[in-house]
Amino acid sequence: MTPSDCPEPAAATITPYPDGPLIVRGDFAVIAPDGRQIDAKRRTIALCRCGKSALIPFCDGTHKALGFRVDTHPTPVESAG
Repeated sequence: MTPSDCPEPAAATITPYPDGPLIVRGDFAVIAPDGRQIDAKRRTIALCRCGKSALIPFCDGTHKALGFRVDTHPTPVESAG
């Protein structure tokens, strides 16, 4: 395998926490529907999945009080190697 065959390292990772937020780590931008950038203020953030956070798009923990549940959990992708 040559260096040009190797995949580029991810600039950011997104981890869906069971019945909780999406944790985003790394180099990323959060863009609003109108195209403006939302200042995340840090390199690790939690994005709301329940839709009830007072801090949308960020998680404020409301999912816990609501008993938010995710029916399916994503299947990890195996890397070719």
